[in-house]
Parts: sequence; structure tokens; C-alpha cells
Amino acid sequence: MAVYDHETIETKWQKVWDESGIYHSDEDPAKKKFYSLEMFPYPSGRLHMGHVRNYSIGDVVSRYLRMNGWNVLHPMGWDAFGLPAENAAIQNRIPPKQWTWENIDYMRAQLKRLGFSYDWRREVATCHPDYYRWTQWIFTRCYEKGLVYKKRSWVNWCPNCQTVLANEQVVQGACERCDTTVTKKALAQWFFRITEYADRLLDNLEKLPGWPERVKTMQRNWIGRSEGAQIRFPIKGSQRSLAVFTTRPDTIFGVTYMVMAPEHDWVDELITGAPNEAEIRSFIDRVASQDEITRTAEDRDKEGIFTGRYCINPMTGEEIPIYLGDYVLAGYGTGAIMAVPAHDERDFAFARKYEIPVRVVIVQEGGARDGASMTEAYTGEGRMINSNEFDGLPSEEAWGRIAQAIEEKGVGQREVNFRLRDWLISRQRYWGVPIPIVYCDTCGTVPVPADKLPVHLPEDVEFMPSGRSPLVDLESFVKTTCPQCGGAATRETDTMDTFVDSSWYFLRYCDPQNTGAPFAKENADYWMGVDQYIGGIEHAILHLMYARFFTMVLHDLGLTSVEEPFENLLTQGMVLKDGAKMSKSKGNVVDPGQIIEKYGADTARLFILFAAPPERDLEWSDAGVEGSYRFLNRVNRLVLELAPQLREAASDSNAFGELSEADRNLRRQVHTSLKRVTEDVGRRMQFNTAISAVMELVNGIYAYKDQGEEAQNPAVLKEALELTITMLAPFAPHLSEELWHEMGHQTSVHLESWPTYDEGATVVDEVAIVVQVNGKVRDRLTVAVDTDEESLGRLALELPRVQEFVSGKSVRKVITVPGRLVNVVVG
Repeated sequence: MAVYDHETIETKWQKVWDESGIYHSDEDPAKKKFYSLEMFPYPSGRLHMGHVRNYSIGDVVSRYLRMNGWNVLHPMGWDAFGLPAENAAIQNRIPPKQWTWENIDYMRAQLKRLGFSYDWRREVATCHPDYYRWTQWIFTRCYEKGLVYKKRSWVNWCPNCQTVLANEQVVQGACERCDTTVTKKALAQWFFRITEYADRLLDNLEKLPGWPERVKTMQRNWIGRSEGAQIRFPIKGSQRSLAVFTTRPDTIFGVTYMVMAPEHDWVDELITGAPNEAEIRSFIDRVASQDEITRTAEDRDKEGIFTGRYCINPMTGEEIPIYLGDYVLAGYGTGAIMAVPAHDERDFAFARKYEIPVRVVIVQEGGARDGASMTEAYTGEGRMINSNEFDGLPSEEAWGRIAQAIEEKGVGQREVNFRLRDWLISRQRYWGVPIPIVYCDTCGTVPVPADKLPVHLPEDVEFMPSGRSPLVDLESFVKTTCPQCGGAATRETDTMDTFVDSSWYFLRYCDPQNTGAPFAKENADYWMGVDQYIGGIEHAILHLMYARFFTMVLHDLGLTSVEEPFENLLTQGMVLKDGAKMSKSKGNVVDPGQIIEKYGADTARLFILFAAPPERDLEWSDAGVEGSYRFLNRVNRLVLELAPQLREAASDSNAFGELSEADRNLRRQVHTSLKRVTEDVGRRMQFNTAISAVMELVNGIYAYKDQGEEAQNPAVLKEALELTITMLAPFAPHLSEELWHEMGHQTSVHLESWPTYDEGATVVDEVAIVVQVNGKVRDRLTVAVDTDEESLGRLALELPRVQEFVSGKSVRKVITVPGRLVNVVVG
């Protein structure tokens, strides 16, 4: 089989597109805009098939809309800071900057080799000072607005490496570098006050009808809005009160113990001098080595220890023992809970384990009233008991009455709480954005002013095997002068979480060369919000939540008019092989480069779009790749065979002349396919069915051609070929461009207007009718589509094959289903 030279064709047209700037986009108020964006990659060194799928989806959307007259912004960049670069520096003695930029160069070449229609003038890399200068500027603006603060927080600590570890650096409770057991340590950390936007982040989800409901549900659960009361329990023998938040103030009379997080700020004060202090501290150390997921797992046996101290229940005056428990975390709520074992499964299991009393305060009809006899907690509603003046009330009513009583006694107040916690952005690592803060003995904590930004990440650093950030020991970086008083000062050596970089990159694309601001408001207002955002479901929480938060903040700072960054969101499925996600560890990775080399970029793109709907997982198939390659070769052969005789032929409707039945059938298939592709791509984003329609059309053109040249209508055939090429252009851009020029055109197919289907041509004039006798198929009729029932019956009875089975018998009735069948019932 003759195959087309994909490498020559693809290289040729990529060069032409690049030199002509065919995909450049600039603001044009006279044109309707469309911002098409895929989540930008981390430059790890090689593209994988997940990248190819993500970017191919975005490229089809961009090309299709550009052909439909939209001014399309379709940029690409690099999420370039992060831990892997540091690991490479330690392992291979390669500076992180060198490792990162070499990877960017390689991956950029891969993307260009795939022919994606990016405006490369707008490329950004988060590790470039021109970008992170503005990340730092946004940080300082947020600091001035009170949205950034520093406080002590518990972090993962490796005693051997003497460094803080991110969660991803902790593997089964041990340091990934040295396998030492990781502990918890309290360090001063920087936070964004995202909780101030919790209500807005939650409420605005209703303004995002173009987002998958699954993603919105995940964000709602992560934000975790709950109504309840914060109640203060005085600590016996102390001036302090232990604050707890509960969604069930109606159960306060059932509290039989309190639980504090082992890392709670007051624990050391409470346990000092306790008879079992050594045992308590041993328990605290043991819990400190456990990660949060393990500690809060539902099916895990909970552990605790009595501190020897008591609280006072403010509603009863009763002394309540205070325990430390591994299932309570300092970062959640207040870091302490009131335990009501009769009405909470977790508290019930803990109480039974440590022989703590269980007191029932809500009872259902026929339910247990004695906690000692309970085998499980009752968590529903009912009537109040053991609750003083509230006895007998329905628990729903008691909720409000008890909350009011708590407020009247001055021991608490009703409030709304959120599961969402403030965003910890400090990283004790090198390869990240330096936090633009200096510390001065005279002026205190001072943000670096805008005219002194960026705070450059120094390059003359040495990485130690311990993993400790080299910034800490780099005197030329640490020692500086105070921007306020000019005195000696020291720099903050923490860098920012890389999620900060990716929380506003889509805005920088709107104005990437701006040296006076992160972006001009008028540019952002023209392009934003992103009309179609495409990326993996794994980013449903953190990245998408942080990007929404940043956009709201920048809106409030007057920098942009939009509150939400992404109008529509598509979360594409994974690429699987042998039923599992592709990964090096499983040995099931398919290298896109090898596919491109053997079959071409168009084949790789076509297969990845044809194999499954975009939102579903895709099972890799070598046979499927071969099939896509064969199809493109069929299209190539068809056009090369027919183009010489059709280049000069007219293809407008005036040139069709008298149409034969074969002509009408081909035109019907052409325009029916065009209608289907238009709807599947433009409205439904179902690329697999669109490609299928084009494949069926190519089969139809081959069948028409095979009638022989004397039966062909050149105008009809030219129309069919040109519309096929046009429909294929968003999916296989290189071959389509080549074949478009083979048909005699001088301009790019990608600058053509998307064709409008001829509704009249899609109308079926005739229809095949199945004819049955007593339910068995005996013949077929071809009739006009509007033939009435009486005529259908008459025509069916006139058929010779039908008469054979009717002869000598009485016709009892003739059943007709217009457009489908006739059934003659005989006796």
C-alpha cells in the first residue's frame, strides 16, 4: 500500500504556519473572541499520551472556532518551578535552571512537531523573572490587603535531613530521600487567607453551568460549609477556655469527654507536671510521625490518652475529662472537639475503647435510653432527654433553643464554619518564587516594594545531599537592607508553593510582554474569562479552587472585571494501557515520539480523538493507531487520484446540472455528514462521532468514484472532496492542508470559513420500505418519502414476490408503517 510521506508534509506545513503567523491572535473589539486553554504542563522532559490527548482536544476546538470566524486565543506555557528540578540537581549535579530550560526546549519542539495551533508569542514560563516578578507583586498586594499572613503551623520534618518535607516527599511515613521516620514540627509559615472567600467560592459555583457537576460537588465538599456553634469550655485550674465548633449544639448535655489534637498549641502547658507526662509525650511523638490521611481514616482504630486535666461543661457545670486523640487535627476547626459518644460513631468507638461513659440525650421511638446498653451511636433526630429544661423537645427545635441559651450565657455563639483551611504557601525549597519579604529589627516584617521586584532567585547555589534549601546558607541572598529604613535586614528564605504560579497564568497570557503590570486590564477584559478550559479531573480541587480564589482577589483589586476564570470546563479521561493508567513503574508507557515518527502527528491526534469521547478514559490500541493511519492514507490516495481532473472543475450549485440518483445520494451523505460534524464538534464536543461521520463519508465517496468516470459529476465530486478535507482539517491539520493545496487552492484550509450544510440536500426524497407477508420479509419497495399508506399497501401487493405468497389466500389486512415497512396478513 502506497503511504503518504507524513514527515515531509508535516515539517513543511509547520514551517509555513510558523513563518506566516497564521495562529497569532490580537485583541480586536470588532470580532467575537474565544479563549481556548489547556492546563499548561510541568516541563518534566517528555510529553506523554495524556498531554497529547489534552492538547489535541483543545486544538480541535481552537481550529474549528477560528474557521467559524472567532478571534481565538490559544496559548501555551510552562508550570516550571517545583521539586523534581531540585531532585535532579541533587542526583545529577545539574542546576535546576538548566534542567528546566532544557526540558522546556525539548517539550516545545514536541508540541510544535504535533502541529498544535498555539500563538507562541504568548509563551510564558513561571520560572522566568519576567513572570515571577508579578507573582511576587500580587503577593505583596495581597499582604497589604491583609490576605497574606504568617503563623506557626505543623509541618513534616525529617530529623536526619534537617528539613521540611512536602506531603509528596513523605512515603509511608518516611523521608523519600533517606528513609528516616518523619515527625511533625511547628514552624512559622506563610498563608493566603482563602477562607475569607469561602462563601463566595461556594456560592459562585451556581454561576458555572458549563462545569461538570462532579467537579462542582467535589469543590462544595472541600469547602465544607456547615452551620453550628462555637462553644467555650473553661479548663479547670486555668484561665483558658477550650473552644470547639459543633454542628450539633443540641447534644451538649451528652458530652462525656473532650479531645484535643496532640499538636494543639496548649498541649505542652496542659500536660507539664502530669503524673503520666512521659507516657503522654511518647504518644504525641508517635502520632507526629503519622500523616493526616492515616489519622483521619474512617476504618482505622482511633487512639488517645488522658491528660489528667478537665474542662467544665458551661451548660451543666460538670467536669469533663480532656483526652488527646490521633483523629483530631490542629488544622481543622479549633483543634479540639466535644465528644458525644451516644450520637457520633467515631466518639462512640473511642468511648468504648477507653471505658468512657455514654450518655443518651436524643431518643427515637423505642430507642435506647441507657448509654451502657447501646451497641452503636444514634445519629438521627428524636426527642430530647437528660437535657434539663429542654427535655421533651424535638431535637430540631432544641438545636436553636440550646444555641440561643449558649449565646445568652456568654459561653459561645452561632457561626458558620468551613472545612476549607487557609492556603499554606511556604515551601522550604529552592526552586520556587522567593517570598518578597524582609525582616528588619527596626521596621519588623516589610514587603519588598514594587520597584525592587523581582527578588531574583540566585543561581550561585550549591545543593547538599541533605536536601536542605541552599537559600538558607547563602549569605549574599539572606543579608540585605531594609527598604523602609535602609538598615540591615534579612530576607525570607521560604519560596512559594507552585500552585501560586498556576493560579493566574491564564491572565498573563492575555498580555505576556507587559513590563509595567502583570497584565493590562483592557487586555484581560477582552479575553477573559476562559471560554473553554481543558484538563484532568485530578485538578478539580486545588488548582481550580486556587485559580478561582486568585481571580476573585484580582477582581477585588480592580485588575480584572471577571470574578470566575473559567466559563466552561472539560475534564478529559485518562489514557490507559492494558486497563491501567500509563506509568513508567507499570512499564506500559507509549512514547508519543515513536508514534509520530512511525505514523505521523496527524495519526496520533486522530486516534486519540477517535478512540473515546473526551470525558471518558481511553484504552490504548496499537490496532486503533494502525486503523487511523490507514484511513488517512485512504483519504490521501482518493484526493491524489481525483485532484488532477477536478482542480479546474466548478463546485457551486449552478455547475451541478441535472443530478442522477447517485449524485443526489452522495450530496445527501456529504451534507448530512457536515451537519453531524458541525453539531458534534461545535455543540457537543464529541469528536469520536464526528470523525466516524467523516470516515463513513470517505467510504461513500469511494463507492461513488468506483461507478466509473462516465457516471461521475465533477462538480458534485469536487464538492464532496473539498468538504471532506475541510471537515478533517481540525483533526488532521497537516494532511488536510496538503490535500487542500493539491485541489488547487493557494490559501490555507485553516483560514477557510467553516462550510454551511445544505439543508435541502439532506432531505431524503425516496425511502426503502421492507415488505413482509405474515411477518416475514419477502421484498423491498423504493418509494417517495411522502407516499401515503393506501398507496404503500397497493404497491406492496403488486410486487411479484408478494403475489407468490398471497396467491390463493385471502388478504385479511395490510399493516403499514410509513417510511419503514408494509406487512400483508393473509389467511
